Amino acid sequence: MSISTRHQQTEPQLPPPGDTPQDSINTKDMRRILASSFIGSAIEYYDFILYATAAALVFNHVFFADLDAGVALFASFATLAVGYVARPFGGIVFGHFGDRLGRKKMLVLSMLIMGAGTVLIGLLPTTAQIGIGAPIALVLLRVVQGVAVGGEWGGAALMALEHAPQKHRGFATAFANGGSPAGAILATLVVSATSALTGDAFLEWGWRIPFLLSAALIVVGMVIRLKVAETPSFQRLDQEAEKTRERLPLLDVLRNHPRAVVLSLFAAMSFYACQTILTMWGVSAAVSNGVDQEGVLNVKAAGAFVTLIVTFWSARLSDRIGRRRTLAIGGVLGIILAYPFVLLLNNGTLWGFALAILLGNGVVQAMLYGPIGAFIAEQFPARVRYTGASLAYQGASTLGAGFTPMIATGLMLVGGTLAVAGFWIAILVAGLIAVLLTSEGTRRVID
Repeated sequence: MSISTRHQQTEPQLPPPGDTPQDSINTKDMRRILASSFIGSAIEYYDFILYATAAALVFNHVFFADLDAGVALFASFATLAVGYVARPFGGIVFGHFGDRLGRKKMLVLSMLIMGAGTVLIGLLPTTAQIGIGAPIALVLLRVVQGVAVGGEWGGAALMALEHAPQKHRGFATAFANGGSPAGAILATLVVSATSALTGDAFLEWGWRIPFLLSAALIVVGMVIRLKVAETPSFQRLDQEAEKTRERLPLLDVLRNHPRAVVLSLFAAMSFYACQTILTMWGVSAAVSNGVDQEGVLNVKAAGAFVTLIVTFWSARLSDRIGRRRTLAIGGVLGIILAYPFVLLLNNGTLWGFALAILLGNGVVQAMLYGPIGAFIAEQFPARVRYTGASLAYQGASTLGAGFTPMIATGLMLVGGTLAVAGFWIAILVAGLIAVLLTSEGTRRVID
């Protein structure tokens, strides 16, 4: 008996593409699915963003202490960039198997890999203890984190989108996106609390505690994810004859959907640039200008909380007025306010940093972030949706976030705040053009 025949005998008849058994996302099954996407993403992004915070505040002192202060910070941000470079590779690999074997299996695997990498960073000896082997191991573990989070987003976003009714796709997909600011809140508060509790010992050993706590979070996430059913879209794919399915989803994407990949990538770069300039480079700039470190971390957490709220609001707005229009509003706001934000980040006051974070991270980035998951996923058919969406989204993470802190640091040295703002505005303009060139997918029936 063939695999597809067995499936037809044991599985209930699935609704045709575009239909859904729910009229609302407020059902027991949907609540479980959305909770899985949100909590799972929050845990993985806790790990990923925890590294970013440590790169801005710790690793230049622990792993690059023998370098000049500015060079050490640059080197620390370079290790951060490595994780972003690895993300597209993770998106391609997990996307391939997610389109071939299922979304759920890849989500479970990505969480296990991320947790292992993060805990090992917390156990890593310093350069003073083992020499050059320490930063090398740090880079390798950052690659592991990048591969894992590269596979995470696509699965979490599709798990929500492919289960959701059409009129709620943007809002549902935002639960996967909402995991990022939620993870940022958790990571920032844990680092802030650890810094306060360990005091002068924070750089010696206290910084390890947030990384080691990841082990407990991964257990919670695994329990939740294992209870969620595979998506209807993949179940339909799984019922098809093997010969009709794409053996190499990446080739299908590159051959048949290159425009969707490129435009989606540039559209997603906008919010990534906002995120990294404000919450990574901006954190380092504020602390370097004498702003209290704990105050900066607490403001960053408050900004992430505002981001979380506005992310869901803008996603719901996109279900009503369209993804393109919502993203265009966020892009125009970012272009207008980029230079004032850079000035505020560098004025050496906590209130200046807070204003830039609350408005930039909390409003502008969130306007760009809320709709982006559904915007990208709606550009691809189910058979290659995991691969296509992951390739675009993770490619944007590399170009829009991976090198941005290093570039901003270098531009600040040679051109000051105007150069940094100009760089940021250029990315926002490119993203706005990409959005305007992309077809609207809000009312599109997906398979």
